[in-house]
Amino acid sequence: MTEDLGGPLDVATLEVLARRAGTHPLVDTWAFEPDAISPRRLRLVLDDGAYPVAVASARLDVRWFVGGDYTFHYLEVRDAGRWECRWDRHPKTDAPNEHHHPGPDAGAAERSDLDADHHLDALFAVLDRTTDRVERLHGD
Repeated sequence: MTEDLGGPLDVATLEVLARRAGTHPLVDTWAFEPDAISPRRLRLVLDDGAYPVAVASARLDVRWFVGGDYTFHYLEVRDAGRWECRWDRHPKTDAPNEHHHPGPDAGAAERSDLDADHHLDALFAVLDRTTDRVERLHGD
């Protein structure tokens, strides 16, 4: 990302997101990176058994900031490289505050269809889109 996201991470919100994400069937494990004492992100490791064999692993990295800015970075590691996208909310000079960087390379920002102000609504909306992606991969 070229823009700086303002403010410190909201660790209490990340803890809530971690516990609730663990209830979603696609989420295998979660951890704070680099650790729970000084987190920089919440890493959700997704169930590789849900993916076609061409996807070696998948994860969702979450950062939620005091003030409500966020980033959800989805990444698949594939036999043929990476596939990634990102949903962000932060001030951006050339895109709306709420924007999406679509796959396959999390390219140029476009208006986001993620319509969620509450952190849990945002989390589960992203996980729903991730589940849709897994279903599309099985259809290909």
